[in-house]
Amino acid sequence: MQSTGRLNWALFLALGFMWGTSYLFIKIGVETLPTFTLVATRLGIGLIFLASVVAIAREPLPRNPRIYGHLFVMAVVNVAIPFALITTAEQSVDSALAAILNGAVPLFVIVIAALFLHDEPITVNRLVGLGVGYAGVIILVGRSLGTGGESSFGGELALIGSTASYGVGAVYARHNVRGLRPMIPALFQVTFGFLITGVIALVTENPFAVEWSGRSVFAVVWLGLLGSGLAYLCFFRILQAWGATRTSMVAYLLPVVGIVAGAVVLGEVVDAGVLAGTALVIGGVALVNSPFGRRRLFGRGTAPAAGASLAAARPSGEAASASPASAGAGSASAGAGSAEQSTSTD
Repeated sequence: MQSTGRLNWALFLALGFMWGTSYLFIKIGVETLPTFTLVATRLGIGLIFLASVVAIAREPLPRNPRIYGHLFVMAVVNVAIPFALITTAEQSVDSALAAILNGAVPLFVIVIAALFLHDEPITVNRLVGLGVGYAGVIILVGRSLGTGGESSFGGELALIGSTASYGVGAVYARHNVRGLRPMIPALFQVTFGFLITGVIALVTENPFAVEWSGRSVFAVVWLGLLGSGLAYLCFFRILQAWGATRTSMVAYLLPVVGIVAGAVVLGEVVDAGVLAGTALVIGGVALVNSPFGRRRLFGRGTAPAAGASLAAARPSGEAASASPASAGAGSASAGAGSAEQSTSTD
């Protein structure tokens, strides 16, 4: 039992490392690769890995055709859009900043969920967490305005757009994608995401004429095999052992890993503004998920019990994810939602 507990913690740290370093390898990849070529290639590698796992495990596929429609929508809002925005953004912003801003996914989930879900109202702790977290986002984005960096400001807006898209995906998954075995949403979101971005790459970028460097090949293989492949196995193993709320703690690792990786490998500058903004974003996410101050202020229903909120159940990037989620975690958010129902019977 003790060895199993140590294994789960080792997998948890490995998951944080794989998803947290995704931003570093995206930054390396965009040195020579256009956006959709990079995204489609990493998703293709991840698809081969996930399809092999599902086939070996003989996971049953959904029989309801409507589920595939919902998974297609999830692939658009939880994979294709955020992956493209993050990859585009990292042409002009540091990988560390991408990791930090994507760590704010729960702050967007809370607002969107309060509007569309009956059991996710705005409470006192969530309102305070939103204020603290968004103050951190403003500090981080405001740094480029102060230096006149128009291109980096555009990249930062793209990162905020990707974070909002992950938030939409988490709420959509909660409402429409439930009761599936955990690997199925991950597989089909990656599949549809690969088809979408692959077509766009073929039409707009002429991917077969791209000159690949050794660094870009390594980066894309890392992103596909680990960030969009092996990381999901770790995620779902931990999810089954720990549950969604505890597993979502990986969200707190991603900005830290992203900052360290960017500084060590690429020499990215970590100044007081980055540290202050990061602390506020992580603090805001922690307050949003706090069991204290759960009095309802705004929304369609009553506050959920501590640990049962949508924000707690979804990793940032991807994550979540799946997540989260991060660029590596994005499509796991639907997996987290469906796994809440399926893990008890696995």
